[in-house]
Amino acid sequence: MKIKTFIIRFVAILLIVSAAYLFQDEDWFPSPTDPDSTTTPVVQLEFPVDRYPETGKHIKEAIAAGHSAICTVDREGAEHNRQESLKGTPTKKGFDRDEWPMAMCEEGGKGADIRYISPSDNRGAGSWVSNQLETYKDGTKVEFILR
Repeated sequence: MKIKTFIIRFVAILLIVSAAYLFQDEDWFPSPTDPDSTTTPVVQLEFPVDRYPETGKHIKEAIAAGHSAICTVDREGAEHNRQESLKGTPTKKGFDRDEWPMAMCEEGGKGADIRYISPSDNRGAGSWVSNQLETYKDGTKVEFILR
């Protein structure tokens, strides 16, 4: 390789690396948790197990049993997923049927883990999750973190 070609390539690489370093904190770079990002980042959502212990326990155990900790938001498919996941699980007086993955997740539906839990815990948790994810578009991947 000629020295002139080498120097041109070296300077080009140096400029690219310098630009990436200089602009790494600029607002126009997509943030991993930016709901308007053009990429599909995985948003981490720390679920409040202390506030919703029954739901938290269910999610933890379902994930430990092999269900996904990732929820791909799919609001349009929620009703269909709910029908599929709850088939064959009768209602029980005084309890809600909680499902993991949730109906609003692309991963939900047939084969979801179902557990009877108190309505206040289930509905409170559902409302909390809905509020946390309201600004995110369908297709957003959300990893549920439970501690």
